[in-house]
Amino acid sequence: MAYSETTTVGYGKRLSGSLKGILIGFLLLIVGTVLLWWNEGRAVKTARSIKGAYEQTIKETPDLSAVNAELNGKMICAPGLATTNDVVSDPFFGISANAIRIERKVEFYQFVQKSETKTEDKVGGKQEQTTTYTYSEEWVSSPVNSNDFKDSNYKGKNTVVMNNIRSDKMQAQNVTVGAYTLPQSMVSSISGGKPMSVSLSAEKLSELNNTVAQALGQSDGQFVTVSGNQIYLGKNPNSPAIGDIKITFTQVDPTDVTIWAKVSGSTFEKFVASNDYSVGGLYMGTKTLDQLKEQSESANSVLTWLFRLVGLVIVFFGYKGVFDIVVTLLKVLPFLAKIANVGVSIVCGVLGLAWSLIIIAIAWLFYRPILAIILIAIVVGLFVFLSKRSKDAPVPAEQA
Repeated sequence: MAYSETTTVGYGKRLSGSLKGILIGFLLLIVGTVLLWWNEGRAVKTARSIKGAYEQTIKETPDLSAVNAELNGKMICAPGLATTNDVVSDPFFGISANAIRIERKVEFYQFVQKSETKTEDKVGGKQEQTTTYTYSEEWVSSPVNSNDFKDSNYKGKNTVVMNNIRSDKMQAQNVTVGAYTLPQSMVSSISGGKPMSVSLSAEKLSELNNTVAQALGQSDGQFVTVSGNQIYLGKNPNSPAIGDIKITFTQVDPTDVTIWAKVSGSTFEKFVASNDYSVGGLYMGTKTLDQLKEQSESANSVLTWLFRLVGLVIVFFGYKGVFDIVVTLLKVLPFLAKIANVGVSIVCGVLGLAWSLIIIAIAWLFYRPILAIILIAIVVGLFVFLSKRSKDAPVPAEQA
């Protein structure tokens, strides 16, 4: 069942919002410009640090079976088995395993409210907003506060059978590759969890059962189900009810990794270039130095283009915020406003692209002058093309 609310926004309020939008638009232009500038510098500094780390890495694959003082302070690239003798425990459930990490994923069965708003412009400048709220039962990562739900049929209906349990990770403190101990930052990057066999002590099972029974208002019954790598708290795992909880366990076992890092005594640390940018770390699987260099350069390239796209979008919406008042002024006649909105969007798109290219080009002047000149030439060519096209446009007969 859906629940709808309809509100009307007056023309004056919409104009006031557009005036505020101008200020927000200028702020977005500043944010987008700073992001584009910073990203170009970040990309070049990262590329240089990758190159520096690669050049300083010793080309022979070192033997890590014993701590070698001659390797101290040197960049190495070495594959090996990440392993541990630690027994990692989940303190809440009393579950343990000889593993690099145990991960506990907790999910709650809850009512979830979703909304969709549709707007309709009215003659005279008013706008009618209709918001439709829909509700569904879903597994979510944290309890949902239903006290703010719009539909009274669902308001305050969410409960949980246990409030003090959340997702968590328990990690071994002593993980080694050969005779070298991995820093916790590298241990955290080890992935590849697999289902963990779960069993509860009789005491813990009784404790959980009593807690859930009280939450459900029951005096007795079986409300805890343990199956495979999952613990289910509720009446029936095959027919979940609001408030039920399921906890899924995975463990990360010893696995093959490759270390590209600087040796520091009996452990490792990332390479820090002269520009303070760091490179390297732990990589899953067995890889060569050239593969890691290529992987790092590829990641840098992807991140660079992602930030460029984000910066361009921010700049576009900045211009849109500045010029949107033109559209709002025409809202008294909705069909005119729609036409104006298309025109404003096109103009903002062209301005946003041109501005972004200019900022990127100027930023690259500090690092790669040749590429900067090419980008500036593209912008100039774009403006020349648009100007020429405007002049060559046919003149209406009555104006000829």
